[in-house]
Amino acid sequence: MRPSVIGIQLIMFVRAIEAFEVPAIVGVPADIHVFTSKIYLATHQYPSDHGLAGAYAVNLLLICLAGVFLYQRLTRKQEQFATVTGKGYRPRVAELGKWKYVHLSIALIIFFVAVIAPVLILVWASLIPYYGVPSAALLEKVSLANYSFVLNYPDAVKAFKNSFILSVGSATLVMLITSVIAWISVKSKIAGKGLLDAISFMPIAIPGIVLGISLMWVYLILPVPIYGTIWILLVAYMTRYLPYGVRAASASMIQITQELEEASHVCGGSWQQTFRKIILPLLMPGFVAGWIYISILALRELSTSILLYSTDSIVLSVLIFDLLDQAQYNWLAALGVLMMLVLVAMALVAHKVGAKIGVAQ
Repeated sequence: MRPSVIGIQLIMFVRAIEAFEVPAIVGVPADIHVFTSKIYLATHQYPSDHGLAGAYAVNLLLICLAGVFLYQRLTRKQEQFATVTGKGYRPRVAELGKWKYVHLSIALIIFFVAVIAPVLILVWASLIPYYGVPSAALLEKVSLANYSFVLNYPDAVKAFKNSFILSVGSATLVMLITSVIAWISVKSKIAGKGLLDAISFMPIAIPGIVLGISLMWVYLILPVPIYGTIWILLVAYMTRYLPYGVRAASASMIQITQELEEASHVCGGSWQQTFRKIILPLLMPGFVAGWIYISILALRELSTSILLYSTDSIVLSVLIFDLLDQAQYNWLAALGVLMMLVLVAMALVAHKVGAKIGVAQ
């Protein structure tokens, strides 16, 4: 499990470094700064200091490249991580013994504090006209008025549609592309494959707001008419989330032994047939996990979207930011609950589709 564990640790570490929304909304007013908030302030001060913003971005890039180097060092002996083989492979259950109750208790506490409690508060705030501590008086005022307002809010339907298209489209395209990149970097003997892996991971070091500014400048100069459309958002999302797909696909690719490909080639199978009928089905658990993670991130992406959207390509995150700017927290809570329901539905569908494909193959 080491490749998957290290890969996820690396993603979470870098994800925390390049996070923008929470540091900007909570940290900046409290004078608590991180790299991304410093970049934001450097580009929004007068006059703008793009050189300083670029220096912060380079530091982020160096930290992330160090993480990639560490990951490659720890997983360089790929054969020792192969668990899906052609020799009577069967998964084995590891018994935890008396420790299972300790682990279960810790998992339940973390799940309640990190997920259940915030969700309950969000649902409560979405059902009352103004926020307050749960009480009998407020309980009498519970209604669906906030949901009715959100669903009839200008651009709400358009934002849901655009966010869904971008979420599904970017996650699917990224995972298909990164599956090929993972095979090249892990299984092939192509010269420079390590460089390909490093290059595909570099976008994670670019904060979303910096990526948005870069793409805005590029497509204002180039004669490609996608600025102000949903297509520039799709390009931005694919660029930004390519590293997550690479890490998910590479961790799963390492666990597939080379002998399965060799057996296919001996039987006359081409590379395309081997990849489509053997590699891709065995990658399905990692593929689905990566797809779900990317689709969730894409659905709530703000830092890039807020610089590239237009009235026709508005997304949910920007709509939420507008409601936050208006201090309409109860409407915002209702919109947040609706977003959660969409994300849960997408995750359930992805799990079922992935399971069916795996059984069929």
